[in-house]
Amino acid sequence: MPLRLDVKRKLSVRSDRVKCVDIHPNEPWILVTLYNGHAHIYNHDTQQLIKTFEICDVPVRAGKFIVRKNWAVTASDDMLVRIYNYNTLERIHQFEAHSDYIRSVVVHPTQPYILTSSDDMTIKLWDWDAKWALKQTFEGHIHYVMQIAINPKDNNTFASASLDRTVKVWQLGSTQPNFTLEGHEKGVNCVDYYSGGDKPYLVSGGDDRLVKIWDYQNKTCVQTLEGHSQNVGCVSFHPELPIVLSGSEDGTVKLWHSNTYRLESTLNYGLERCWTISCLKGSNNVALGYDEGTMMIKLGREEPAMSMDASTGKIVWAKHCEIQQVNLKQLSSDQQLKDGEKVPLNVKEMGSCEIYPQTLSHSPNGRFVVVCGDGEYIIYTAMTLRNKSYGSAMEFVWSQDSSEYAIRDGNMVKIFKNFKEKKTFKPEAGAEGIYGGSLLGVRSYSGLAFYDWETLSLVRRIEIVPKTIYWSQNGELVCIATEESFYILRYSPQVVAAAATNKDLMSEDGIEDAFDALSEVPEIIRTGVWVGDCFIYTNSLNRINYYVGGEIVTVSHLDRVMYLLGYVSNENRLYLGDKEMAIVSFELSLSVLEYQTAVMRKDFETADQVLPTISKEQRTRVAHFLEKQGYLQQALTVTTDNEHKFDLALQLGNLSVCYELALEMENEQKWLQLSDVATKRGDLNLVKECLTRAQSFGSLILLASASSDKELMSTIGDHSRKNGQFNIAFLSNFVLGNLEQCLDILIENQRLPEAAFFCRTYLPSQIGRIVGLWREKLKQINMERAAQSLANPTDYENLFPGLVDTYKTEQYLQQTNKLRAARDFPSIIPNWERNPIADMQEAEDGNKFSYNPVQLNKNTTEKDDDDNDDDQFADVDSTPKQTTSQVKSSSVVPSTKTNKPTTEPSTVNKLVPPVLASTASSSDRSRSQSPMNASANPITKAATPSPPLKKSTPPPVTTTKTSSSTVPKTTNDMKSTATARKSSLSDLEKELQEFDIDVDKDDVSDAEIGQSTGVHKKIDDEDEVKTLKGRKKLLQ
Repeated sequence: MPLRLDVKRKLSVRSDRVKCVDIHPNEPWILVTLYNGHAHIYNHDTQQLIKTFEICDVPVRAGKFIVRKNWAVTASDDMLVRIYNYNTLERIHQFEAHSDYIRSVVVHPTQPYILTSSDDMTIKLWDWDAKWALKQTFEGHIHYVMQIAINPKDNNTFASASLDRTVKVWQLGSTQPNFTLEGHEKGVNCVDYYSGGDKPYLVSGGDDRLVKIWDYQNKTCVQTLEGHSQNVGCVSFHPELPIVLSGSEDGTVKLWHSNTYRLESTLNYGLERCWTISCLKGSNNVALGYDEGTMMIKLGREEPAMSMDASTGKIVWAKHCEIQQVNLKQLSSDQQLKDGEKVPLNVKEMGSCEIYPQTLSHSPNGRFVVVCGDGEYIIYTAMTLRNKSYGSAMEFVWSQDSSEYAIRDGNMVKIFKNFKEKKTFKPEAGAEGIYGGSLLGVRSYSGLAFYDWETLSLVRRIEIVPKTIYWSQNGELVCIATEESFYILRYSPQVVAAAATNKDLMSEDGIEDAFDALSEVPEIIRTGVWVGDCFIYTNSLNRINYYVGGEIVTVSHLDRVMYLLGYVSNENRLYLGDKEMAIVSFELSLSVLEYQTAVMRKDFETADQVLPTISKEQRTRVAHFLEKQGYLQQALTVTTDNEHKFDLALQLGNLSVCYELALEMENEQKWLQLSDVATKRGDLNLVKECLTRAQSFGSLILLASASSDKELMSTIGDHSRKNGQFNIAFLSNFVLGNLEQCLDILIENQRLPEAAFFCRTYLPSQIGRIVGLWREKLKQINMERAAQSLANPTDYENLFPGLVDTYKTEQYLQQTNKLRAARDFPSIIPNWERNPIADMQEAEDGNKFSYNPVQLNKNTTEKDDDDNDDDQFADVDSTPKQTTSQVKSSSVVPSTKTNKPTTEPSTVNKLVPPVLASTASSSDRSRSQSPMNASANPITKAATPSPPLKKSTPPPVTTTKTSSSTVPKTTNDMKSTATARKSSLSDLEKELQEFDIDVDKDDVSDAEIGQSTGVHKKIDDEDEVKTLKGRKKLLQ
């Protein structure tokens, strides 16, 4: 029977003629050197070109990775050897190695050496640690030396192939060859060693179109392989499979069985002549170089032929044709196994197998081992590897009963009992694969069919294409793994037994109720094993997971591809192996698996018995499992993790347990979570304590406000201020009416502009002090002009209409305001509907309130500033120094006779500082925008007549301009002043328009006052004189 070899194409790249390929052992890279003088590195996983070396303009015939140095070495027809760092693409070194074309380069596996062969008929040894010094020259060939290969079993010897029709074997340190192998009729192009330990063979290929197998110990030709129609340019022994590969100029690559020398397969990818082959130890990948590009193929499967008998702890594997065994029970008791670390084992040689093992598996009872490969199977005894039975088969599977097994031979399936053929049948849809277990599974083109081992009757047909099938030990659960996911099904033998007597339960697809689908998991399984009702598996992401009750639990992450061997219950350890036959283990508590299995079966009595045997370290994992199954109260009892216990108690609403755990952990987040649940339960005392411990002052304010808790609100203000949460402190004090505290908070945080406006609204008696602090702050940051532009209301009451009323109202509110409970909210008039000034005036008129004037706060540090400001903020009654006054006609609106300070055009005009008329800039104005805006409107109103009051029209007052000879200032000064003022006013008008303020309307005009109060005032002589004085000063 032919060898089962699946050939998968992994990389296909078109390029110029390829002269050499090499596979990187650690990265998914392949080095390709080309006839055009370039070298490429491809990623064969992504099929992308990742690096390029432009080496020279002549063919590069050889290239190899030097992995331990991160180098790539190349040899070309310019007789130079070049060394590159393949990470940085930097050229490390180059030297002239030969006097003719260099044909081959090999890297010594342990020493810092490379060997080169050339058309100059020599082989040279170079030492890179000695600055690439020439260590030795090997002479003896009389024609081109085409290729060299180092013996993998003896690194001090190597073989060379030459066009002188010979293969010579050399030893490092000797100038003469050890021996010469002659047999080719024409030149020899290639040579390679067999890496297995059982045969001292090497292979060669030549221009005589032959491939020869040599025994270099007996120095004889063992076999000649014929089949190529052109020169053989490359040969290789595959390091993992019993395969000899040969590439020829006829465009084909032939695969020969290394034991039977039978031609197994011929590959032709249409890329013209094949020049080079590269294989890698530990991998099934093969790289091929052709005239028109590069190919990489994968032969067979990389999963090692390895099996474990969990009951005895013995592991058997096949290394090439050698069967080896290790015994886990031989580990000494003082050897502590660590998760993921290699298990130190003594390997026992069992003997050699007559066939090449592709699969190897123990019988369910562990007494027998079956080896399958080369289209044959052999059953050995597990103890002594004694041949028990054999035959031809493509596949072999065990039944749940170790005395029963099945084989597939083409489309025929044969059942054996006690090593004797029992039945043979041919499934209707054919047989492409078979699976063992409680039922016999047969894969066909139409899906999967399960048959009874005894009667071979159809149990169930499922439209699914499985990759592997795993049955649990009791035969109740089965895992069907496909290429994209896996399914967990429960098998019901009782239903099948009932259907045997009731044909109505049967259908074309078998017994519908034979299986119940439990779960579908979108993961790709590599290997798996059942332990009780838990299915442990490795997936395509190199993780060890187990499935139980619809839940997936991750045991560990792996750093490489590993294959499950089995679970040893008395050690609580799971064993895995890799393709290098390295065994590792991971701890997995059997009691945990038993507990989870009992829970899934709802056998809580058994679960309670198993629970005490579970270690404390595993309790939390079990609790998470219980939580996912919905058993929260049991999970709360089992878990040992306080975080998990707190979450469970929250879900159960057990506030007392949550409170105790929160006290123990002192975690802010836990207190907040507990407060949320307590709020839903209406336990406001617990909410208060939780929020207080979490220092969640924002939530506490809401609670204090809703519950009218004045003491709590006061506590929030104090604590939040100490913790630097000034917004909260301000809000809590504001709610309590502690306006002085609010002001202190603003001052403490240097929020002086906000403090000034706060005082203007709520504490007018403090505004003088705050404005003084504001000025000082501006001076400290070199904003002198902005500081000078601030007007202090205590000094210039005439600039702030109704200021005295605000003093009175502040005192009135202090006497009348009382804190009200939150429950009184519906009966309280909203603030936006109240008019405190009108309330004060009404109380004053009714003799219910009398104003006690108080000494207003004024910062004494402002004395010098106030003296300097006298020129800018002249008193309203002061008389301008002018010799002659010629007044101009203008209409003046009479002021209203009220308690508020009167704001007149003459008064406002005096607010314009001299600097604004000459040197004011937009940047200065923007820095003092708030105070300037306070004086901007009056300035505009002075230049624009106010609207008349209702129907009354005041008599116009005419004034005459002063003559130029009598004005103290020069004409030029006046022009520049007028120009600057006009520019300033124009900019100011633009800013006011952005805020939708009408500069032509006097918002504090007497008209508005009159409309609001109904009181009008006639213009007397004194008012008229003040108006004329203001107009005159504006012109100056």
